[in-house]
Amino acid sequence: MTDRLKELSDAGVSIWLDDFSRERLNTGSLQELIDKSHVVGVTTNPSIFAKAMSSGDAYTDQLRDLKAADTKLADVVTTLTTDDVRAACDLFLDIYTATEGIDGRVSIEVDPRLAHETQTSIEEAERLSELVDRPNVLVKIPATAEGLPAITSTIAAGISVNVTLIFSVKSYTEVLDAWMAGLEQAHENGVDLTDIQSVASVFVSRTDVEVDKRLGALDSPEARQLKGKAALAVARLCNEAYEHAMSSERWETLAGYGARPQRPLWASTGTKDPGYRDTLYIEELVTAGTVNTMPEKTMQAFADHGEVRGDTVVGTYHQSREILDAVEAAGVDMADVFEVLEREGVAKFIEPWEELMTTLQEQLDKL
Repeated sequence: MTDRLKELSDAGVSIWLDDFSRERLNTGSLQELIDKSHVVGVTTNPSIFAKAMSSGDAYTDQLRDLKAADTKLADVVTTLTTDDVRAACDLFLDIYTATEGIDGRVSIEVDPRLAHETQTSIEEAERLSELVDRPNVLVKIPATAEGLPAITSTIAAGISVNVTLIFSVKSYTEVLDAWMAGLEQAHENGVDLTDIQSVASVFVSRTDVEVDKRLGALDSPEARQLKGKAALAVARLCNEAYEHAMSSERWETLAGYGARPQRPLWASTGTKDPGYRDTLYIEELVTAGTVNTMPEKTMQAFADHGEVRGDTVVGTYHQSREILDAVEAAGVDMADVFEVLEREGVAKFIEPWEELMTTLQEQLDKL
């Protein structure tokens, strides 16, 4: 039987799971994905933790202990999430060692309510890194205007970062600059750059959802033909920006100091439109040196019928620009699309985070 996920991995794409729960740890589900599905990392976010902690009884005993200790709600949330991420880091430690720190990574996000607070985000990133206390943790910081200097400062402190909520090429290039500035400061501070890893998470499917909605409202044959194309075009042009950064003198200097590349990570890769192929954002974003973090359902779909057709990113840049130009010409304001997506992206993480706190408070009250 064809091992399609192995083919994807052999093509240079690191397969990470975009899901996590303590139940996955306790039942061996995560270990099975490592063993059989070539999973070499995990990404978490507030939505994932909210879902994990709102069902089952995997957290009941610890919640009872935390309540007995009269622990504040905010500290309860931090304790549960950092304990889970620490355990996952331990599970991936062999992969982390075997890949010399490239993979075997587990992400944990700063409180999403801090997305527009630079200094507090820096402090929270340092705190989470210290609490998890594992070399293979990645702290997630959003690519908001206020998040960019937090990314620089966090990397300068020697902390590995997963930059999240990137939607546009402009935002992605700003992230590249913030990351390199952090490495330059880290070097000046005497930090070993070989210990710093980073990924830049470009959200894919949400772009098509927003652009397709606007194209549909235009109700023209030209607009309809452009549906389902904008997200891939943006992601591919982000990869072009990455290539340019990696060929710059600035990067060559940092690489000489031992710095590692900040890999592009394709996030939000489960298709939202049932009319699209369910493996679309995997098959069309295959290029070496990238990460694709996917829900288990999408991973299973690819294992069943996914296709690896060689590199589907390099060489597409001219066509990608033409697609985005056509979308603009049809009447879609892409700058406004990206602004809406970032604003909604922050909100979509704050809402489940607050739901998580409410759920945990209710569970504590019942104990």
